[in-house]
Amino acid sequence: MIWLIGAGGMSVDYANVLKAQEKEFVVVGRGRASADIFEEKTQHKVLEGGLNSFLSKSPELPEAAIVSVGVEQLYITTMQLLKYGVKELLVEKPGGLSFAEIDQMKNYAAENNAQIYIAYNRRFFSSVIKAKELIKRDGGVTSFNFELTEWSHVIGTLDKKPEVLAKWFLGNSTHVADLAFALGGMPEEITCFTSGKLTWHPSSAIFAGAGISKQGALFNYGADWESAGRWSVEVLTNKNRYILRPMETLQVQKRGTVKCEPVELDNEMDMDFKPGLYLQVEAFLSNNRDDLCSIEEQSLMFPVYEKMAGY
Repeated sequence: MIWLIGAGGMSVDYANVLKAQEKEFVVVGRGRASADIFEEKTQHKVLEGGLNSFLSKSPELPEAAIVSVGVEQLYITTMQLLKYGVKELLVEKPGGLSFAEIDQMKNYAAENNAQIYIAYNRRFFSSVIKAKELIKRDGGVTSFNFELTEWSHVIGTLDKKPEVLAKWFLGNSTHVADLAFALGGMPEEITCFTSGKLTWHPSSAIFAGAGISKQGALFNYGADWESAGRWSVEVLTNKNRYILRPMETLQVQKRGTVKCEPVELDNEMDMDFKPGLYLQVEAFLSNNRDDLCSIEEQSLMFPVYEKMAGY
């Protein structure tokens, strides 16, 4: 049995994947409004009343739990499940809103023989899987760059809590940074610069930096939330440049040419489900987790992300 905690839009996507993989699962939600929408979209019942009410009934421990609640609730929900005795958890990104939260989750899990993974589904895009295959064939990464511009004119109007908006880099932009470092290697050294501010993100609005990965690849990044832009990752080898822009697609620019050519992808799962989600859940539940982001990895990366964001 799988516990799916949360009944929002992301949980609908998880439910569709779990049903397709023929997994038994229960859904724990809070209010009736979200439960109605969830049940209409999935034809799967929601247990209302929240996690406290659910756990008070002393349910049998699940095979695993998927935590798909609001960003501000990720830490407290995950800790509740750990303290109840759940040993296998897939937690929506970024897992928490501070290094202190991530570090405490990591330490508690280690002390209680539990496993936590952070759900960065872009690691499982068909475009990314193909890029990894081609990069390996070329002999590895020589350098990489990425852009994590957010559309501030849209985000500032979202119905999100102020503490979530103020840490938007952690809650959303790390999708890009995580993918870039997963492909190019975790940073060995990094220098970061920030400037500007937004009413909802007072720490910073413009970002730039560079460094070297543990594998020796040089990298640079940038973002300007006060201007135009989009998410992208580019990985270079000594033969080709691989371009993920948008990230669901893959283009290749061959050495000595200027033309960028599309790479054919086997992306059926990305078309049928939220991109990356089917393979991510399959990897987690089959214990084939090498490509997932562990809580230990997230604990190492969180200070880097906070430095990049100017927090």
